[in-house]
Amino acid sequence: MAMLLNDEEKAILEGSRGKALAKVLKTLVMYGETFGAERMVPISGGSGHLVTSFGLSVMKPVFALMDTLIQEGALSGQSFTVDPRPLDPRVPAGLLPRILFKVMYGKQAAYESQLRRLGLVNDQGFTCTCYMDEVGNCPGKGDILSWAESSAVVYANSVLGARCNRNSGIIELFGSIAGRVPCFGLLTDEGRRASWVVEVKTTRRPEAQLLGSAIGMRVMDAVPYIQGLDRWIGKTLTQEAKDYLKDMGAATASNGAVGLYHVENLTPEAAEQGKALIAPKAETYTIDDAELERIEAAYPCIWKDPQAEPKLCFVGCPHLSLKQITDWSEKLRAALESAGRKRVAVPTVFTSAPAVLAEFRKTQAAAFLEKAGVVTSDICPLMYMNNPLCGKMPVITNSNKLRTYTSSRYYKDEEILRKISGGKFPGKISGGAKAISGGAK
Repeated sequence: MAMLLNDEEKAILEGSRGKALAKVLKTLVMYGETFGAERMVPISGGSGHLVTSFGLSVMKPVFALMDTLIQEGALSGQSFTVDPRPLDPRVPAGLLPRILFKVMYGKQAAYESQLRRLGLVNDQGFTCTCYMDEVGNCPGKGDILSWAESSAVVYANSVLGARCNRNSGIIELFGSIAGRVPCFGLLTDEGRRASWVVEVKTTRRPEAQLLGSAIGMRVMDAVPYIQGLDRWIGKTLTQEAKDYLKDMGAATASNGAVGLYHVENLTPEAAEQGKALIAPKAETYTIDDAELERIEAAYPCIWKDPQAEPKLCFVGCPHLSLKQITDWSEKLRAALESAGRKRVAVPTVFTSAPAVLAEFRKTQAAAFLEKAGVVTSDICPLMYMNNPLCGKMPVITNSNKLRTYTSSRYYKDEEILRKISGGKFPGKISGGAKAISGGAK
């Protein structure tokens, strides 16, 4: 191997801890050498996180791999969380989709049993937002991770200041099992420098999902340094600012392949290092109102009937925070009252982490949503939509990630609220030109 390994790593490769772990480490070394890594670095941050949460019947090689790891004792030194489950019987679906789900995800129960034996933190650990306080898998600044979920990776790198590459599924598990990952890319100081400067010059606070989409499609897998956004979301990482960055980051990672962004005066490294993070000869991309309008207008509608009435609405991809689901409840209440309705006009699902929902369901807002016909679920909307039957449904969403990976149609928050309430909402959800709590004075 060309990579420089320490004595412990060499011994593992030679089989000191079993054949399975030797193969795991060899795979990681080969992976690292492909990207020019010269050494391995130990994982240091909290728990691992796995992207493969679904028991698809066709994933026989994965199930066989898991069995081998379990039987040979090559278990993770970490506990781990995992992406959301693909199924929830409470989420609206017709008879044929439910039959299809049973066939597609026929190995779900068996796979979850494997996950528990491998180190799943608990049965509440199924979410794409594992870093929420209620979930508890929240790494700190400088921690080294082995994650693959794109929205979690970009959040951890950018908002928390942890270090993680955009890994693939299974590679992330191997890193957790081995307790180390190859050092390259976003794990290095140089790899975290920005090769793009994004200037936000809008006249109002940009929709997080649209801004992230614009950035992702322009910079692709590069690191952007975003200027001017602190005018709209402040210079303090309040919960509202973190929620905004969560949704923006998910769009940069799905509409492009961004694994890290810096927001001037706000995100940890940008607050400390400022423009020193910008690499020489960085390119510039200016985003104004017209650019965001152009981006949104270019989204295709791939419904068979573009004029069809929506049959389902998903809000929460990535999963909503406790503040977000509470805020959506309050806005929906006002919108329904304005429209003279008691229940939503479109079947609607708000998704959030199991641990977040456990807290939310203690509130009066949760009771209101139930009466209004809104389902609160910890499902993965993307997994729900990725099949031929659900793919034909006219589904609407405020998630640019869900729009990108499925046939769902994107609408801004305000438009979603208007559609599901069956009326007009009196005011601006986004706050218009007013900075959010904690914003610049």
